[in-house]
Amino acid sequence: MSKKTDFYTPYKGPAGGWGALQSTTKHWLKSENAVRNIHTLLKTNQPHGFDCPGCAWGEKHDPAKIRFCENGAKAVNWEATSRKVDAAFMAEHSVSWLNTQSDYFLEYQGRLTEPMRYNQETDHYEAISWEQAYKQIGETLKEQTNPDNVAFYTSGRASNEAAFLYQLFARAYGTNNFPDCSNMCHEASGYALTSSIGIGKGTVEIDDFERADAVFVFGQNPGTNHPRMLETLKEVVQRGAQLLSFNTLHERGLERFQNPQNPMEMLTNGSKPTNTGYFCPKIGGDMAVVRGIVKVLIDLDEKAHQQGQAVFDHDFIKEHTQGLDTYLEQVKQTSWQDIINQSGLNKEEITHAANVYAKAENVILTWAMGITQHHHSVATIHEMVNLMALRGNLGKPGAGVCPVRGHSNVQGDRTMGINERPSQAFLDALEKRFNFTPPQEHGLAVVDTIRAMRDGKVGVFIALGGNFAAATPDTEATKHALKQCQLTVQISTKLNRSHLITGTEAIILPCLGRTDIDHQTKGQQKVTVEDSFSMIHASGGVLEPLSKEQKSEPAIVAGIASATLGDFPIDWNEVVSDYDLIREHIAAVVPGFNDFNQRILQDGGFYLGNSARERNWKTPAGKAICHTHVLPESILPKRAQNLLSDKTLIMQTLRSHDQYNTTIYGMNDRYRGIKGERKVVFINPADIQRLGFEEGQTVTLRSIWDDGVERKVSGFKLVPYSIPAGNIAAYYPETNPLVPLDSHGEFSNTPTSKSIAIELEAYEEESNGIAVAVV
Repeated sequence: MSKKTDFYTPYKGPAGGWGALQSTTKHWLKSENAVRNIHTLLKTNQPHGFDCPGCAWGEKHDPAKIRFCENGAKAVNWEATSRKVDAAFMAEHSVSWLNTQSDYFLEYQGRLTEPMRYNQETDHYEAISWEQAYKQIGETLKEQTNPDNVAFYTSGRASNEAAFLYQLFARAYGTNNFPDCSNMCHEASGYALTSSIGIGKGTVEIDDFERADAVFVFGQNPGTNHPRMLETLKEVVQRGAQLLSFNTLHERGLERFQNPQNPMEMLTNGSKPTNTGYFCPKIGGDMAVVRGIVKVLIDLDEKAHQQGQAVFDHDFIKEHTQGLDTYLEQVKQTSWQDIINQSGLNKEEITHAANVYAKAENVILTWAMGITQHHHSVATIHEMVNLMALRGNLGKPGAGVCPVRGHSNVQGDRTMGINERPSQAFLDALEKRFNFTPPQEHGLAVVDTIRAMRDGKVGVFIALGGNFAAATPDTEATKHALKQCQLTVQISTKLNRSHLITGTEAIILPCLGRTDIDHQTKGQQKVTVEDSFSMIHASGGVLEPLSKEQKSEPAIVAGIASATLGDFPIDWNEVVSDYDLIREHIAAVVPGFNDFNQRILQDGGFYLGNSARERNWKTPAGKAICHTHVLPESILPKRAQNLLSDKTLIMQTLRSHDQYNTTIYGMNDRYRGIKGERKVVFINPADIQRLGFEEGQTVTLRSIWDDGVERKVSGFKLVPYSIPAGNIAAYYPETNPLVPLDSHGEFSNTPTSKSIAIELEAYEEESNGIAVAVV
């Protein structure tokens, strides 16, 4: 192998297995809390432990002793470190110097352990007291002439209790500006499902996977992003059900899995398949795939009708749907050539998938961000719902739609009211409980918040967790916007990029993580989270905090609220003394949380319920709405379409296996064969040859957009990979600078991070080996 590609060796093994155990051990030792963290890991996702700070995949109701995966172990050990970032650390390192370091370096330094304020004159963060921090934030908020000058960002890490207090504080302050991490991932799911079935959540429970005759998996890589799902997929295949995967890249977790908790598989080095069919559509081609499946089903139903039978569930369609006839007519008018061109699959492959669907009594359709981060994502999910409606696969056991959420409480945050477009029912419930009129005008989501900061319309930015500067699109535009702010506040567990992109004033507030014991005046507290299956779990930390200066997220929100609003509309300090009091407020405001404090005492928590699962369609028509969309001529927004050439490639961003969201645990991507590198481009070998490049060659990626702004990232190496011709993939956040701020989903405003038009250019180096341009 040449030196150009010595960082890449194709991976031959299954997902999980010995590689997962070795990786878990490595990160366990790197935490520098090895002995203590054995106990910590064994408490992960347990009834009397804490909820994993990683993904939102749910737990089966079984007595398994070990309930964490490799990436969950990374998340736990990453948080439960003994390393500290305090004022002494900041005194040694200027913000400017830290900003030249990698994202991996920043978070590896350890836990934030005391509140700090940025000093522009010295370019260093310096220690301040909590009282000083609260006072400065409160005074800055009170001096704003308009509450909409402030944006309240939320990460999916926040608990239900913290999120509820946060939205109550912001609305009592007077704004609905709630940019949220869901705006960047599953907003299309929420919008499409709400407009189709009346609720923006999936309709399945985890036990439904045991009853399904077929499972269709679209646009997700569970081996890296939610590995506990692999056991579920393997079990589906093992019991003889069909499992079809549709994913642009070949991903090992969707092919084979070796369960590290199965002694026989480990001793024999055996593994089990996680699919019965694997299809690789083009980036953004999933809508065309589903349309092709429906086109085949129409023919099958017409032939069955001639024999006095049916493929469609006509009784369900008549009683429970509206608009399906119009949709089916649109499908008939769509040509097979358009479907094949856009999907990248041939008619035989699509027909095979349609036959599997037609023969299955109960079907689950599940998806993730490979579906939601396109211009036409809402239309794609509408198409999927229509497919499920044809055979009544909505609202029955063993069937339904299942968007797999990312961060562990991103769904719960939305349930708690973190929503820039709240329902009137929610606002009315707040008013009834707290005796004030919440703001009625819609607020700002992520993309509009960046624009507002850029344009001077938002001057204060408060982040409850997350890494806004790294997670958002159009990185340079986001950085510029943050720098325009009067004040930026980051409530965080670890150092990240967002602490280094400051407003005129900047404050870091160190908070407890999921693994930390939360001591309040009335005793040790628990919080709750909601998983992808609408299960509400209690979560209590097991480790003493590294510092007495670390506070819980609810306590920090209450401290800022008290400094800003006094005791309006509640006694903030009182409710954080005992989180049962917060949950009593939640139970009075949010449907489904009656007897909240009693129900979380159950092992495994409780099911929040889902109206569509009960075939109670909370739409204006009282039925499931089947939306009709024309198959788009291009998956790209119009602003890129006129600038394309035969050199144009469509890029999707993705995670490495040593990564969760913007947190980089290491520089390897085991399942894709990458070692010690992150600046790589996965590309079809035919495209390497067609464009005149070589394997391992270093290139520059240039984004195509019509605003005249040059968006480039440089120093990326070409990796030949099993991906459709014309498509490439690369890691974020390194490639987020290529995603134009104005390139977002129709209806959802989600950044189109899975479909960006780019061109590759040779990366020139000077004779001394230093690159001409580096991003």
